[in-house]
Amino acid sequence: MSTLSFEYILPVIRGIQGGREYYVSMCPVRFLPKLFPFESEDLPPEMRASRTLNQSRIPEIADYLVRNSTSYTCGAIAASIDADITFEAVGNEGQERKIGCLRVPMDAKFTINDGQHRRAAFEMALQQNPQLGYETVALILFLDIGLEKSQERFADLNSFQVPLEASLSLLYNHRDDRARLVKAVVKQVEVFRCLTEMERGILNGRSPKLFTLSAIDRAIMALLSNIEASQQAKPSRYRATKQEKEAEFVQKIQLAVSYWNAVSSFIPDWQLVLHKQVAAGEVRRDFVHCRSVVLESLGEVGASLRSVFPESWEERLALLRDVDWSISNPDWEGGILLRGGISKSRASVGWMRDYLKNRLGLGTAEGARAGRSCHNQGG
Repeated sequence: MSTLSFEYILPVIRGIQGGREYYVSMCPVRFLPKLFPFESEDLPPEMRASRTLNQSRIPEIADYLVRNSTSYTCGAIAASIDADITFEAVGNEGQERKIGCLRVPMDAKFTINDGQHRRAAFEMALQQNPQLGYETVALILFLDIGLEKSQERFADLNSFQVPLEASLSLLYNHRDDRARLVKAVVKQVEVFRCLTEMERGILNGRSPKLFTLSAIDRAIMALLSNIEASQQAKPSRYRATKQEKEAEFVQKIQLAVSYWNAVSSFIPDWQLVLHKQVAAGEVRRDFVHCRSVVLESLGEVGASLRSVFPESWEERLALLRDVDWSISNPDWEGGILLRGGISKSRASVGWMRDYLKNRLGLGTAEGARAGRSCHNQGG
């Protein structure tokens, strides 16, 4: 990648943006730390070319690269070059003038405008999987003498990025077990399959859906919290086999499907919307049972219900029919209804969970069971 004249020679394609030349190249991953040393964290913000690193993001990206070393996807890294560079085209005709080599002095300063977390994650991932070093990352290189435009370029590259909707992230994620599990449950619970908005996190007034995928995700995870906790409590030396993991995965799906099918059978309004007897918008406006705060609390109630009444949980759950779900129910004031709107806070989820537990007679049963446990232990 270098010559005796102490230059980097990069194979590139030349392009034009904003009236200025830029270059696209491919860089072996193992050279990223050498080309792009990080700026000192002690520099004041006005002297940096980009923001400081969010250290918590780097291990997550590195883990993704290592776990998916044969299928990961990584976007290009955009960088500025502060040096006297030379582009040598392979020819003088047509497309030949756009393809060639970029000669860059070895003392040139490269500054990342976009992709510093990816660069840091690759450096961390290389420690676990050195073979990644022989793969390549696309580089978009801009000439910027004195790095006067670096901060402006960083702002331009990040100004129009839109965070991916949580629902869409789940929908398009085919690697993560949690995403796969949630989508499998949605497919097997009819009200979820037909009435869940799979892409957007907010339902407009005319939407024919009752739920969002991100809300269903939180509700399902709340239901399975006991199973997740028991798996995490296993000794660190324990390693489940592939067959055991698959069996646990299937068990979670079956548990969630049976529970949410039962819940849907005890909330008649969901069935009315499912069979197009009532508009989804009217139900969302007039009732609280399709709101994310209630769905998550129903998941938490389900975890307790199946633990306390493993054989008769569905009989207890039938008491949901007696709950007044209308938004005008004064019970909600100060609990999930705050300042005239439905609260999504963690405190509101807990309040709704306790409210439903009391309605299902679960609070008393849990207290009695805890008392028996203490008595049996001599407490």
